[in-house]
Amino acid sequence: MSYKTILLHLDTDKRVAERMELAFKLAETFDAHLIGLFALSAPRIPSYALAEAGPVLVEVEARHRAEAARKAETAFRAAAAQHGRSTEWRATARDALGAATLNARYADLVVIGQHEPGNSSGVTPDFAEELVLSAGRPVLLVPYAGHFAQVGRRVLVAWNAGQEAARAVTDALPLLARASMVQVVAFNPGKGEADHGDIPGADIGLVLARHGVKVSVAQQQSDEVDIGNQLLSRAADMEADLIVMGAYGHSRVRELVLGGVTRTLLDTMTVPALMSH
Repeated sequence: MSYKTILLHLDTDKRVAERMELAFKLAETFDAHLIGLFALSAPRIPSYALAEAGPVLVEVEARHRAEAARKAETAFRAAAAQHGRSTEWRATARDALGAATLNARYADLVVIGQHEPGNSSGVTPDFAEELVLSAGRPVLLVPYAGHFAQVGRRVLVAWNAGQEAARAVTDALPLLARASMVQVVAFNPGKGEADHGDIPGADIGLVLARHGVKVSVAQQQSDEVDIGNQLLSRAADMEADLIVMGAYGHSRVRELVLGGVTRTLLDTMTVPALMSH
């Protein structure tokens, strides 16, 4: 298994160049075709504004999007020329979530940015979590702070024997197989939990070892610190450059409900995270 088609989401985020550089490096690592998709969320224009100056506002918004798309395409094609990769450019007027979800169906890996509060990126604040839950593909989220020259050399896998975690481990195999160190950690495993086996993390560690992954297994228990912050602390201690975990949550009518660990990582991630649902 390898990543042969990578989808990179582009918007007006000030960190888009960092995300793009990482995506091109991944494409080079896996000899993959890289698709750049420019898509913004549908504009939310108040009804009173539409009533007073609807056509003018729509025209202004369309010009803004067209100019942003041209800038993004110029940057993407310049990077493609520099890296010499097989690439494809796509731009759409569809809402970002719908467009990214559809295009993700035809990719092995999706690269997007973490939402930064107060930063006008052109997509809604819940774009990342909605896409993680709806894409049906592994999503690599790039934090809004920090520089990430490489990803996947030292990997922390959060394991709880759940369906989402199992999916994430399988989806991350191309990266895990190349890593110099992979540590599988079961956080706060309950005693006697049949899903974990006799030793939490041992069974999935053996599965990874059979794939040639350089893996170790550990447990971490704390009644005082929530699992999300345990996970981030562990990643810092081992100098991880990638976290692999399942994304837990579902959408209800007009409300997105996320698991606590998923929410913590999406809000406060310090290294790239590969999530699957």
